Amino acid sequence: MIYLELLWSFFQIGLFSIGGGYAAMPLIQHQVVDMHPWLTMTQFADIMTIAEMTPGPIAINSATFVGIRVAGLPGAVVATAGCVLPSCVIVMLLAYIYYRFRGLSMVQGILAGLRPAVAAMIASAGLSLVILSFWGQRSLPDDLSGINGISVWIFCAGLLILRKWKVDPIYVMAGAGVLGVLLYSVM
Repeated sequence: MIYLELLWSFFQIGLFSIGGGYAAMPLIQHQVVDMHPWLTMTQFADIMTIAEMTPGPIAINSATFVGIRVAGLPGAVVATAGCVLPSCVIVMLLAYIYYRFRGLSMVQGILAGLRPAVAAMIASAGLSLVILSFWGQRSLPDDLSGINGISVWIFCAGLLILRKWKVDPIYVMAGAGVLGVLLYSVM
């Protein structure tokens, strides 16, 4: 039964995650934290962090990690297959349609309409992770005190380094990890 639930959950994620891994984050969160209590929000944030750092697509990496967590190696295989299957079918179908009808204005209108929706999904996932990082909870608190200053400082430093000096994100993540170990062990 758990294998069917994993397959169906990640099939839905693979089917509806238009725009890539960041756009899939709210869908993954809904499936693994809200619908099925497979992970807590903190575990979800940890898995998203690991999925981001490891090579490969975020949705597939998270499917593998969640599958292992929930049902071991067979669960990882089932969840990953569920995530990949709809994408393979959809990409082949869309490639055929796009190359056949790419000159039509309706196709260009559909693509233009999807861009803002994908940007909103990415922003929503990013905002959820920022709130979790800064306040240690899933939703924005009524009282904005109790913010984690170390997290804010690391976030601002990472953002500045990424935007101003265009440093490789791998170095920023590694530096943030080292800073986190140093600062949180001292505090």
